[in-house]
Amino acid sequence: MKNILKERLMAGESVVGAFVEMAHPDVTEILSRLGFDWLLLDAEHGSLEPETLKHLMQAMNGSGCVPIVRPPWNDPVLIKRILDVGAYGVLVPWVSNKAAAEAAVRACRYPPEGIRGYGPRRAGRFDPDYYQTANDAIMVIVQIETAEAVANLDDILAVNGVDGCYIGPYDLSSNLGLGLPPPWDNPEYLAVFDRVVKAAARHGKPAGMYASVDNIEWAQERGFRLNTVGGADKFLITGARAALAKAGRKD
Repeated sequence: MKNILKERLMAGESVVGAFVEMAHPDVTEILSRLGFDWLLLDAEHGSLEPETLKHLMQAMNGSGCVPIVRPPWNDPVLIKRILDVGAYGVLVPWVSNKAAAEAAVRACRYPPEGIRGYGPRRAGRFDPDYYQTANDAIMVIVQIETAEAVANLDDILAVNGVDGCYIGPYDLSSNLGLGLPPPWDNPEYLAVFDRVVKAAARHGKPAGMYASVDNIEWAQERGFRLNTVGGADKFLITGARAALAKAGRKD
């Protein structure tokens, strides 16, 4: 198994991805060929099950774009099924302490480094070296979205096998007691973003965040290297609204 996304990040490069919650392979077939480095297939808040995830990833074959999946929870059974259908890594939600980070890594690794059961199905079907290389190639990204996670950043990022961290701005704002939408003009809130970037840099790992077209440049200038910008549903809505506006229609 060769994970070019992980290799590029380890080399210090920046990458850009997009969210996919829509359950049709045409979506990933199109987006994976537009220049995104990775697509985040969202099984936490989307309706994506392993069978659907498999079809979405099959549509990305040959594109050079890397599929990463966000599981519904930090659960080894869910993560095992996601990896077995071909994900190159997971973005694990609600990782707030060292124990949760260690559990995420164990779920992604075969023994003796972890507890992943053997049965890679699609993931290993065309790769005779999958079992020998998966432990090193699979990416484990932890999502920072609670006050506890911010307090435990160094403990989390020091875990061997955690390859990076990623801020969920909405849940982070909510869990810090700042409400929604996130207060992008609040210095206290913005200071957390700098804190995450600095912690990641101390451990030689990339930090990323959920960004939009309005703040992706801000995120990159601040030092975030593992970002997503927008998502399939928002691209559809934005494009449709732009077309309607040109035609003189309003929502």
